Amino acid sequence: MLSKKIQDAINEQINVEMWSANLYLSMSLYFAKAGFNGFSVWMKAQSKEELGHAYSMIDYLIKRGGTAYVGRVDSVPTDWKNPLDVFESVYNHEVHISGLIDKLVDVAAGEKDKASQDFLWGFVREQVEEEATSKEIVDRVKMAGDNGIFYIDAQLGQRK
Repeated sequence: MLSKKIQDAINEQINVEMWSANLYLSMSLYFAKAGFNGFSVWMKAQSKEELGHAYSMIDYLIKRGGTAYVGRVDSVPTDWKNPLDVFESVYNHEVHISGLIDKLVDVAAGEKDKASQDFLWGFVREQVEEEATSKEIVDRVKMAGDNGIFYIDAQLGQRK
């Protein structure tokens, strides 16, 4: 059985993942409207990935006899200056999420819940990849400038 402390912490993270999914969906809509269809596809896939994180956490709580819930999900931004601004926001958000996941692991460690620690370490590893990917995109968009932005847009649109 999970402690109330770890249940509450994971439920808070579920809400964060739901908010993140909405953020990336909003970014997808921004890109679609701006004519960056590849970036829009990439963001939509990212939104689905964040929902997957929330579902995984929900399933974990239920399997361990805990209670899962979705609280209020606040509104997300809807406008950015340009593609670089969007991807810098993505990178900063992923860094923030990494910190939250690290704190979750600390809660599980404090509760001496090795199963939860093991489960959450999967998210730690994934966050390393998400941070690196978003930083790489920021760097590529900066290097491409206005002349190469549509090439990067086409490349990212290949994401499934």
